[in-house]
Amino acid sequence: MSKILVTGANGQLGSELRVLSKNTDFEWFFTDYQELDLCDLENLTLAIAKINPQILINCAAHTAVDKAESEFELSDVLNHKAVSIMAQWSYTNSCKIIHISTDYVFDGNSAVALTEDEPTAPINVYGLTKLAGEKACQKQNPDAVIIRTSWVYSSFGNNFVKTMSRLMQERDTLNVVNDQIGSPTYAADLAQAILTIINHSNWQAGIYNFSNEGEISWYEFALAIQEIGNFDCEVNGIPSSAYPTPAKRPAYSLLDKTKIKNTFGVVVPDYKESLRKCMELLKVRS
Repeated sequence: MSKILVTGANGQLGSELRVLSKNTDFEWFFTDYQELDLCDLENLTLAIAKINPQILINCAAHTAVDKAESEFELSDVLNHKAVSIMAQWSYTNSCKIIHISTDYVFDGNSAVALTEDEPTAPINVYGLTKLAGEKACQKQNPDAVIIRTSWVYSSFGNNFVKTMSRLMQERDTLNVVNDQIGSPTYAADLAQAILTIINHSNWQAGIYNFSNEGEISWYEFALAIQEIGNFDCEVNGIPSSAYPTPAKRPAYSLLDKTKIKNTFGVVVPDYKESLRKCMELLKVRS
């Protein structure tokens, strides 16, 4: 029975993988910083070797995008240096590695869906350190699978869907940026895509994009949450300039999913369909 090690297990994707793991034939090891401290670079290989997995799924990252602007060192350790060590260990020990990356490796100046081959040019520290992690991962283990994703949400953890659902019940009006375009990712769908890749007969190394289908702004995403939740709140679209943040965001980061569909037969649901599923779950759990 193959052992699978998941880092960042208490995050949104890690939590969704835990749900899916119950119906698989793998032996799963779910670790967060308490069990596997990625900041302890000196002892990281030792900690991984104790588990000795055949598959490593790295979901861990410093994802606080605005905080990362003032926490470069921590971001670089988690998003880059630790990734390099994990990839090196996986290569040396014939362990498959799937590393999760981000649409923030792009500058946002495109007007068409981004393929995996588009030139990268991060505009914030988070994107910069995640790109460094991608490059280190491929250098240390050319057999790695890297998945870029965007706008992740889930019934677990803190995210846009949960925040909007709460605020729409607390406030009469809400302002949401309408000039950042992309597509959300339901972490449960991404977890399923990862399982599909693991179970596929033909492992193909490289970078892949995954997000749900649809091209929307955060404002349109908020409107969909309002509609599904039947919330009585006025939602207004505003430009990013009216809502300044420490980290700049890409204005356009819609990901083209053709490659992951064609290579592994991954099914990519429509964003609204997945949003409904998530909000149903939230209703049940509240």
